[in-house]
Amino acid sequence: MTYAPFDLSGHVSLITGGNRGIGLGMARALAASNANVAIWGRNSEQNEAAVETLSRLGTGTATAWSVDVSDEDAVVSAMQEVIGQYKRLDSCFANAGVGMGAPAFTELDTETWRKNMAVNLEGAFWTMREAVKHMVHRAHAGNPGGSIVGIASLAATEGAARNQAYAASKGGVISMIKGIAVEHARHGIRANAILPGWIATEMTEGAQSSEVFQSKVISRVPARRWGEPADFGGIAVYLASSASSYHSGDLLVVDGAYSIF
Repeated sequence: MTYAPFDLSGHVSLITGGNRGIGLGMARALAASNANVAIWGRNSEQNEAAVETLSRLGTGTATAWSVDVSDEDAVVSAMQEVIGQYKRLDSCFANAGVGMGAPAFTELDTETWRKNMAVNLEGAFWTMREAVKHMVHRAHAGNPGGSIVGIASLAATEGAARNQAYAASKGGVISMIKGIAVEHARHGIRANAILPGWIATEMTEGAQSSEVFQSKVISRVPARRWGEPADFGGIAVYLASSASSYHSGDLLVVDGAYSIF
């Protein structure tokens, strides 16, 4: 018999950047656990492909919206549409992100800095703010609860040479998550951050094709491999489910033990 909390029938989950990479890995597991899954992504073709995949999993429904999370009005409008369609939102995964570095910190320009902040930090802020608004309103109506998850990065807690803008944006996500967890626990809302290590996604394609990176970095991962999007499915289901109802304000590292080696 399946552990009951991991059956997410009736649950509504939103994953930004859910049409590929880590986001799709989480969305697949949530859908397979019978959740209704809403994904946001900028690429319409990838959105359609993801919905087709997700619709074959579990008993819930899958829907996609074309959303640029760096646009506040777009985020507010799309959140209203998601809640309007499903009548509730139980978990929100702020996953959409970009990784833009520079050859050296002294060559990091303002445009690159602001692009990282616009998507990774401001986009996460607007997404989580609108989700929390709904969850607080629902709590006041007598139906408390909800899970907010920010996808950060090991770069936020370790020295990220030539990647300071990305690291700073993800550090901001962590700080925001902690504040949400403390402020909104009274409403039954929990907030946690996931910190991925070296994961094989489109964002890391350059490193994946580098023999030097493979030999110097991935060889130091105790798990002896790149992480995969599917490695985030279980933690997504756990954080969405009532199994994590007393787990809040935490940083969950998924890196094959890289950061402690």
